[in-house]
Amino acid sequence: MIEFITSNPLLIAGVLAAGFAAGFAGGLFGIGGGIITVPALYAVFTAIGVDEAQSFKTAIGTSLGVIIVTSIRALMTHHRAGHVDGEILRAWAPWIALGAGGGGLVAKWAPVELLTIVFAGGALYIAWRRLAGGGKKKSGTSHHLLHGNVKIPVGLGTGFFSSLMGLGGGAVGVLVMTASGRAIHQAIATSAGFGVAVAGPGVIGFILAGRADLALPPGSLGYFNAPAFAAMALMAGIAAPLGALTAHRVRGEILSKLFGAYVLIAAIGLVMDVFAA
Repeated sequence: MIEFITSNPLLIAGVLAAGFAAGFAGGLFGIGGGIITVPALYAVFTAIGVDEAQSFKTAIGTSLGVIIVTSIRALMTHHRAGHVDGEILRAWAPWIALGAGGGGLVAKWAPVELLTIVFAGGALYIAWRRLAGGGKKKSGTSHHLLHGNVKIPVGLGTGFFSSLMGLGGGAVGVLVMTASGRAIHQAIATSAGFGVAVAGPGVIGFILAGRADLALPPGSLGYFNAPAFAAMALMAGIAAPLGALTAHRVRGEILSKLFGAYVLIAAIGLVMDVFAA
């Protein structure tokens, strides 16, 4: 790994840049940034000769670790600005965490292509709703977010699929909260906290799922690579508060459109990355 780093400075610079971009996007959109980090890590691992399957799963597990740092940094900044709904975060977090743990444990057998199609379909729907400006209800409907028939299935599903794809879970959270009448700024701020609920159990699951796999990148603990995590987490931790502060300064309608465009580009990029492999 050290020899690879010294002989490929441009590729490593790209990884660091991806960490910064992911952190900024995580703070700006409350979405975790995994769409950026997974392809970058996958490129590095395959470049050093690791098999594609192990590279992709290790990229996902490592990305989840980076999301923990991004989410905590972004959540702290949003909380200081008073945009986080702690009640929703506390109600959803246990179910998201439960789903994420399950997703991490089944990662060893999960068909990546099928999961990508499911995720891309949902992401395209989310992007369409944001770009079309639809889906906002009266604010009086927002109390339904605390009902068990909403928080349990949506939380479990969000955690499960986000963990399997190395994402923070913010895309679903933003869509559901805005559709229930919450302002885009509050939805993004609260969804930033979902990343911790997804990534913590998800990382543990990926470590356990890959503990018997010997064909992994150097410095890996299961499907989690410590050196890559350290590099990306450093940059993401710096950038996440900057993204959160930027979100506070952007008008709600513009931020909603930017969010939709980001999800659309991210979904297309992930599909291309998985099926090109």
